[in-house]
Amino acid sequence: MKLLSSFSKRISGQAGQTCWFAGSAAALPPPVRKSVSRNALILCLLFAVCLLLGCAQSTVESRRKERLSAYMALLPEQKQLVDQGQIKIGMNQDAVYIAWGPPSEVLESETEQGRVTTWIYHGQWLQESRYWTFREVAQDGAVFLERHLESDYFPRQYIRAEIAFANGSVTRWRTLPRPVP
Repeated sequence: MKLLSSFSKRISGQAGQTCWFAGSAAALPPPVRKSVSRNALILCLLFAVCLLLGCAQSTVESRRKERLSAYMALLPEQKQLVDQGQIKIGMNQDAVYIAWGPPSEVLESETEQGRVTTWIYHGQWLQESRYWTFREVAQDGAVFLERHLESDYFPRQYIRAEIAFANGSVTRWRTLPRPVP
């Protein structure tokens, strides 16, 4: 059998794929079979991550038990807000911790009025990336390459909220929207 042409191509940062075009299907090298498809592997990985995060995720109830003495010292209005996962100017750091959980980052700064502690909370979303690739298709005893649209998902972080404390109490806070892809 005469080999007509061959080429190698790297597609969208993925591992290089070699495509062989030949006079007949018999001249093609045997396709490499993956024991687990990429989509099944991604789904299993996402399930495992969700399972681990679900088991280790803290809730208002678990944080309230963790800092029960601080929770009992709150005013009734603050207890009600904390139980609903809400914060308000004037709350102390324990109340914010119980309502929103531990911050992703803690920043310290100083102004003319004194020391300021800023808690930063990160959010995460999955950004889809689409690209064209080729896959082998068998038809009428011949093997062809056909274009195929693939999708990958990459985790992206952003600042979801920030809270400023002066003298241990909330002086300002804000939430930020998820970035537009």
